[in-house]
Amino acid sequence: MEQKSVEVLRLTPRETDGLRPGINLVCREADSFVIYKDPKNPDDDPYKACRNICKHQGGKFVQDVEDPGCSVLRCTKHGWKLDCSTMKYVNPPDSFSQERLVPELDEDGSLALVELIPPEPWKVDARAPQDIQPGEVQLTFFAHACMELKVGDKTMFFDPWLTGPAFARGWWLIHEPPADWLDKLSRADLIYISHVHSDHLSYPTLTLLAEKNPDIPIYVGDTAMPVFCKLKQSGVRLNRIHVCNFGVWQEINEDLRFMILMDGVHPDMDTCILVDYKGHLILNTVDCTQPNGMRLPKNVDVMMSDFAGGASGFPMAFSGGRYTDEWKAKFIATERKKLLYYKTQVVRDVNPKVYCPFAGYFVEAHPADKYIRDTNTKNSAEQLNALINRYSDHIVPWTPKPGATLDLALVLDDTVDRSLAIVDPPPGTKIYKDSWDFDSYIDKINESIESEVFAYPDWIPVYYRWAGFRDYNLVLRMIETDDDFHPIEGGYDFLVDFSDLSFPQQRPSREHAYLEIKNRIGVHRQTVLKGLFWDDLYIGFNNRISRNPDTFHFRFWNHMQILLPEQPPDWSSFLHEQRMMHDGKPARAVWKPSKKSDSIAGCTVC
Repeated sequence: MEQKSVEVLRLTPRETDGLRPGINLVCREADSFVIYKDPKNPDDDPYKACRNICKHQGGKFVQDVEDPGCSVLRCTKHGWKLDCSTMKYVNPPDSFSQERLVPELDEDGSLALVELIPPEPWKVDARAPQDIQPGEVQLTFFAHACMELKVGDKTMFFDPWLTGPAFARGWWLIHEPPADWLDKLSRADLIYISHVHSDHLSYPTLTLLAEKNPDIPIYVGDTAMPVFCKLKQSGVRLNRIHVCNFGVWQEINEDLRFMILMDGVHPDMDTCILVDYKGHLILNTVDCTQPNGMRLPKNVDVMMSDFAGGASGFPMAFSGGRYTDEWKAKFIATERKKLLYYKTQVVRDVNPKVYCPFAGYFVEAHPADKYIRDTNTKNSAEQLNALINRYSDHIVPWTPKPGATLDLALVLDDTVDRSLAIVDPPPGTKIYKDSWDFDSYIDKINESIESEVFAYPDWIPVYYRWAGFRDYNLVLRMIETDDDFHPIEGGYDFLVDFSDLSFPQQRPSREHAYLEIKNRIGVHRQTVLKGLFWDDLYIGFNNRISRNPDTFHFRFWNHMQILLPEQPPDWSSFLHEQRMMHDGKPARAVWKPSKKSDSIAGCTVC
């Protein structure tokens, strides 16, 4: 399929002549546009243009009153700022570019804005829906983002996180999955895993799966950051991982096919999936902020997406300055409401017959994270479904319970009571978890604390040179702490200057951005030893952060969460060199954890 060009706006010669130098906001019915007229080059390529939609979560831009140059817009949702003279975001800095429209100035003086529309790959070999029978297409919810899809004689699973924590020890399942989940998962015909985050790529789950069926086919998108980039370090043996090009039908049999699509905001790691069974479309956008750049098939049979919010260390893990409990509560309430309306609009645009909110059923269950659990309130699926039903009452909302099944044929049959299309778990079924196996997982994490690597302070330059982030005017102070973020006697407390990747004893005297991070020692050391992304620390609420100035350093966090080398540092060679240098004696004592009985309240002095 070829890219199409579509004229989305035309200004008359008079309207074009009336454009003032700098930013012009133009509204046309449901659409709004940004046209920047370059005051420095009025004759040579003077116009830059885009839709008035923020790339983050679809907010509208307004003039930034703090901008003296009259070239910066501010998003009304989250305060992101776009410099229209370059069409690049300046807050967060070093982050994204805005998708541009093509300005075309005609001889008569009229100005047209042309949008280059990428192909819609699901239209390749599109097929009309065939009749399906009751029981032929069924969806069964298991937990969080895990759904079982039975289509004809095939069964596929989405994102099986069904046991253990995610993000080290920060997230725990709120639901009790069906008791036979491992048997059903191991007998599936195929599994789709959307991205590398551990609430979707769950190694505790995959460890058990691999013991029963290491040859199960698993499909992932061809993202720049491979979904299974840490498979070797995990020790899990999975033999049939298929990496799929985006927007290409994967033919399973004559009735079933699917394609994986990328996210418009995070194309390097996030994906979603479109399943086609006999012409019936099931769209699962998972966590994508802008699935397929918001170009999605319309009128699908079933749509699923995330809904809850709260999947970030911001602002719960931040302290100092504006980050009071009152500010956080107000911010979170506002953000959750914005997310509800954004998700509602996306669902209304797709216009599915059935909508199911999922991929948001987690809880910060560990007692040491009570503050996060109390502060980080989330949207409920019932809230979102009620809002969708208010504006689009023809869409069938489904708030799933573990083990509940939706039968698509019964939903589509207007002669059948739709309440019969959804079968809930039997009465007495345990829906919500009331206990979690904290100790076994946290003990495993804390094994990293006593690694000999940390007996030699030279691990610090070795690790950060391996990470490879530099040439950025940021100074980091990293402090190892107990569970309650109190500095540990004998734990590491050090500085990293990323301008030249040096490790000073004191903060430099020059003007610089400053970031102070307190990390739980077990998660921090596991992250260092295994060369893991910093998601376990940040998304898992395992650190506390303060910064001056209060600026999001996108380039730094993007590097530490996505761009680290796939292979961990060569700690074997490091230890060999250090032993030789120190005659086999540690340079310092390795900090050891306190007794297990004290671990929940937080380690103190050891």
